[in-house]
Amino acid sequence: MMRIRPLAAARKLSRGLFEQLAEQIKSGRLAPGERLPTEQELTRAARVSRTVVREAVAALRAEGLVITRQGVGAFVSASPQHAPFRIDPERMESLDDILNVMELRLGVEIESAGLAAERATKPQVRAIGVALEALDRAAESGKDAVDEDLEFHRAIASATGNPEFARFLQFIGRHLIPRRSVSGLPESMGGRRVYLELIQEEHRRISEAIREGDPKAAREAMRRHLTRSLERYRKLAAERRQAA
Repeated sequence: MMRIRPLAAARKLSRGLFEQLAEQIKSGRLAPGERLPTEQELTRAARVSRTVVREAVAALRAEGLVITRQGVGAFVSASPQHAPFRIDPERMESLDDILNVMELRLGVEIESAGLAAERATKPQVRAIGVALEALDRAAESGKDAVDEDLEFHRAIASATGNPEFARFLQFIGRHLIPRRSVSGLPESMGGRRVYLELIQEEHRRISEAIREGDPKAAREAMRRHLTRSLERYRKLAAERRQAA
């Protein structure tokens, strides 16, 4: 039988078991088509409950690493290397992780803004304006405006007429706007209100270019917004590394 190490109670147990099994699948120690140890065997080897084992196997299935057969067990997928792409919230622990996702946004959202300027219907342009106004109200009331910021970007994605843009932003989820995950940046820029006013001015330029039907200006406005955001967070990351 494959070797499974007992898991430390301090960790999320299902995640720890998932990582052990995933590593053995990806390394080839568990071959395609091979049956995973039974639930009872995994429970005994890892010294965890059946619930933990079931959660770990469910995570493996979600990653495309295993398939399950009712009443038979779980088997390594025929093509585990082709597991679906996903961003795991539990691995988004550092500022560098957040920066990686922000870089990923660049290519998608710059084109999203351009296509929105080309294709947006009048109701979609209005929806972008409504989202911008909601951002204004949230900023004025002292909120972090993360949810409103997300809605603004999603309104632009919807205005492309291509549902895959909206699906991609939904997939990224909370990593799209990292302000809840990162502290220190607003303070370094004069406080939350000043910081949000700066971002909001960038949002207005994007919205105006889309409303005017100017794809080139919309792409450039989105490029500047995301690039400046990256620069701000990179600066914060550098400051944190120096202080460490």
